Amino acid sequence: MAIRVIILSNMLLLILKTNCSLQSLHKNMKKIFCIILLLTGINFDSSASAPPKRIITLNGALTETVDALGFGKSIVAVDITSTYPSYVSTLPKVSKNRSVSAEGLISFTPDLVLAPDGSVSKEIESQLIAAGIKLIRIKQVFTIEGTYQFISDVASALQVADKGNALIKQTKDKINKALITVKQQPKNTKVLFIYARSPGVMMVAGKNTHIDGIISLAGGKNAVTAFNDFKPYTTEALVEANPDVILMFDFGFSSLGGLDSILKIPGMAQTNAGKNKRVMQMDADLLINFSTRLDQAILQLHSKL
Repeated sequence: MAIRVIILSNMLLLILKTNCSLQSLHKNMKKIFCIILLLTGINFDSSASAPPKRIITLNGALTETVDALGFGKSIVAVDITSTYPSYVSTLPKVSKNRSVSAEGLISFTPDLVLAPDGSVSKEIESQLIAAGIKLIRIKQVFTIEGTYQFISDVASALQVADKGNALIKQTKDKINKALITVKQQPKNTKVLFIYARSPGVMMVAGKNTHIDGIISLAGGKNAVTAFNDFKPYTTEALVEANPDVILMFDFGFSSLGGLDSILKIPGMAQTNAGKNKRVMQMDADLLINFSTRLDQAILQLHSKL
């Protein structure tokens, strides 16, 4: 380094001795700047902008999108909600529930953790930073445009913007075809979504939820319009909503004992859905990921309405 400094000093003295004009100096500034960078050892570290090699994804939509962008082999661990693609079932889980710890994340030695906005505390983030691990939070809006932005944000986090743009174009083309099908086959079915883990743990989806969004895109109507977000299920709410179709996640459907048991829920027989035995189940990741498979979710739900 000392030798480089001496050479640099001599070079600058030579420039001054030649009494070169400001115009001449300006013309050669780019060359001089490059020489200075070379001699002083200043360089741009390409590794700083290199795509990550060990990635943890903390929800199904992130996992799906990272895989679609060609980084499936770089995923070293996922959260418990990630089920797609199928190989994800063989990957380690960062925890046994939705909560995560800094120790659990750090144990997989990732260089990048992708998390839904609001899912990781500042305390955990500080611990990850101290361990040299980058955490990027991705916000998700459950609309078509929100889907494209989500893909773009994930691609940006992986430093593959061009791949992101290509994936967005593919996704747009598929979604547009799905929406044409929905428009050509109008349904206008009233749908009530019930989230269930057991008979004692049931919630219904209101407005401004991912469920509300996908029902609308598939050509249906949310049977619940009186409130936003999710609220506890009640018999009175079921009867008042009087849905044409009950929609559930596949695991929720199973947790209540299947169709026969669900039809015996108090108040169900008084609804159009109960009278016609129209209780539908769908894969949770597909239904609410709002990512690269949104077209499939639209078409599958539309076919069930």
